[in-house]
Amino acid sequence: MFDFWHLFCAGLIRLDAPLLVSNTLLYNANMKKMRVVLAGGSGQVGTILARALGEAGHSVTVLSRRPKEALPQWYRNVPWRIVPWDARTIGDWATEIDGVDAVINLAGRSVNCRYTPENQKVILSSRVDSTRTIGEAIAQAKHPPPVWLQMSTATIYAHRYDAANGEYSGVIGGTEPNVPNVWAFSIEVAKAWEDALDQARTPQTRKVALRSAMVMSPDKGGVFDTLLTLVRLGLGGTSGNGKQYVSWIHEADFVRAVLHLLAHPDMSGAVNLASPNPLPNALFMKLLRDAWGMPLGLPATDWMLEIGARVLKTESELILKSRRVVPTRLQQSGFTFEYGNWDAAAKELCQRWRSKSR
Repeated sequence: MFDFWHLFCAGLIRLDAPLLVSNTLLYNANMKKMRVVLAGGSGQVGTILARALGEAGHSVTVLSRRPKEALPQWYRNVPWRIVPWDARTIGDWATEIDGVDAVINLAGRSVNCRYTPENQKVILSSRVDSTRTIGEAIAQAKHPPPVWLQMSTATIYAHRYDAANGEYSGVIGGTEPNVPNVWAFSIEVAKAWEDALDQARTPQTRKVALRSAMVMSPDKGGVFDTLLTLVRLGLGGTSGNGKQYVSWIHEADFVRAVLHLLAHPDMSGAVNLASPNPLPNALFMKLLRDAWGMPLGLPATDWMLEIGARVLKTESELILKSRRVVPTRLQQSGFTFEYGNWDAAAKELCQRWRSKSR
């Protein structure tokens, strides 16, 4: 039974899986219609964002290394254009950037793998090269976009329990005592990712690094779908000691935060995209079980998770690292969360998951 728990917990969290996008996403209907280039738009977050922007009436062009994945078989009439690119070199795709209102780059190889030397190389290069290349395309554009939102990660912060990591008070990780090598690698990738953004010479373009937590949606293949599957099977108990914090953001708030950043020219630099209320893993899973109506869930210890991660060729960091991140700058700029608390978010997501499954 515990091995089955490992199978789900360590192996099914796929951040790059295609999904169906909810029709209940919130957006500002009064916002002017934009032309947006979305690089890396075939993953979970990219699909959520492309669909929401398209349904809001914005013109979206998705840059994809795998165009067939950017046009999912389950949905043919997607409200966006698809243009191939290699995410490394300037090509015909670069003309798409000239004159658009915004560029959003989400490109990067999935971290759901073992951190072998070869995988580490690809994880790093896919992020740094795509960011560098987007910067070059913007720099050579006759009419560069006024804003560039660049994906980063909340993993850049230190593993900690004592205090939350905001943009001003947060501690960048990698130097904690006894930090595992794979955790330190993830932080080095995050720093190199943001360094590539900082080094881009785009004086006419405002740059924002999106330090995003896990984006929760009820769609097949996403993080929430995986966690709920564990709960439904009675396996959604505490992971490790359960004290590690889970940072998260509801898909509707993620989309609304992106639109908020696009509409606020005073916002640049690193911005945390996360609920203002991260919570320990044990409580996080309890509230999810309560939302579904499951009274109990089997736990798994650190060593169980490590074994499961090795068997399924992933890393236990995805589960065991404490990510206690708060959106200081977003809230200071006037952004309010529709789903700031996990109990309400979990109930809403469970309800929509049930609706989709009927």
